[in-house]
Amino acid sequence: MDAYVLEQLNAMPAPTWHRLKMNSTDVEVPGNLEAVSDIVLEAAPEAFGEAGAFERAMDAAQEAWLAAHPVAERAPAAEGGFDSLALSAYQARAAALEDARDIRAAFETGMGEAGAKFLNTVAGDPVVIASAPNAETSATLRLSGVDGAVNACALDIVAAENSVVNLVVSVDSPVRGSGFVGTELRVFAHKGSQVNIVRTQTLDADWTDLDDMGLFADADARISIRETVLGAAKAYGGIGGDLRGDASSIDIDLRYLGHGDLERDFNYSLRHHGLKTECTIKANGVLAGSSKKVLRGTIDLVRGCKGSAGQENETVLLVDDGVTNLTVPVILCNEDDVSGNHGATIGHVRDEQMLYLACRGLSREAAEKMFVRAIMEQAALEAPDDATYRSVLRLGDAVVGNFSARLDKDGE
Repeated sequence: MDAYVLEQLNAMPAPTWHRLKMNSTDVEVPGNLEAVSDIVLEAAPEAFGEAGAFERAMDAAQEAWLAAHPVAERAPAAEGGFDSLALSAYQARAAALEDARDIRAAFETGMGEAGAKFLNTVAGDPVVIASAPNAETSATLRLSGVDGAVNACALDIVAAENSVVNLVVSVDSPVRGSGFVGTELRVFAHKGSQVNIVRTQTLDADWTDLDDMGLFADADARISIRETVLGAAKAYGGIGGDLRGDASSIDIDLRYLGHGDLERDFNYSLRHHGLKTECTIKANGVLAGSSKKVLRGTIDLVRGCKGSAGQENETVLLVDDGVTNLTVPVILCNEDDVSGNHGATIGHVRDEQMLYLACRGLSREAAEKMFVRAIMEQAALEAPDDATYRSVLRLGDAVVGNFSARLDKDGE
């Protein structure tokens, strides 16, 4: 495979000042990596759906959307004229997309076209997990690093009306080596359904993680995403969501850890179309050493989403002065009678706090490990299954040393 540069990965929907260098990122994939799709997907036989289920669900949603909205709610943006609004390039593109009234064209993943295309090329045709109406379905996806390769999985989830789908995703590197690991997930949540996804990444420091998701929520649907990013030299995560149905909701809960010279780059973009829709983006992290993190969080309140509410909050602890923390919370609003809120709590470990720890025999290095250990302990205690728990212990032993033995002792 030739060297491949993923350009403008995790691009913000509405760019900010270019000089801030936060609008997007480029990722170079070495040319000597083999493309493989080596996965373990555990689920009952009846949980596997037919190929093309996601596309058929989107086609049906398109027909239902046009039937419920037979007339455009405003004049097309392309009409122009002296009496029309002066729009930015982003606003013009967004208005044109809404005027097209094609929800399939509007569907997107958080990493963007380049990331989705790359992962789908490596993974091949997506595996489909589909639930039956009024039923509960569970599945577990395990993806491991393959030395010298890009190992990727494409997975579609189609939750039927009033059903529940639970998915556990574990990304780990049980063998030594280096390479790329990636997941491409698309979710269609039908009316009244609930989709719960828990993704835990415990790659060692020589790997790169690509985590791309696209979410579609129909009326009264609920989608819950909990992501824990503990390892990998570079971790890229993107989530794009369309709250198309009335009273639908999407909740994202991110926990991340940076230490040494690790890099984290996240882009979350949620668009409200339906009435009385709700979303939350919550992030909690620890940055130590010379690690770097970028978090782009965009809540887009589209015209017509009256009664909707969006909330995004981040809490990050900066252990060392050498870390780089970039947070870009964005609220886009083209509707009244809506609520959009964002906030960030960013705290340093103060010199007097370090002095307090030093007086009790803790060096700066030991104090840093204490903070790193704390977030890993939380990940271990909240692990969705025993295999993921063991993966957290393995990474903890590699990063802070004697982690599993002390955790077992503390839990006695």
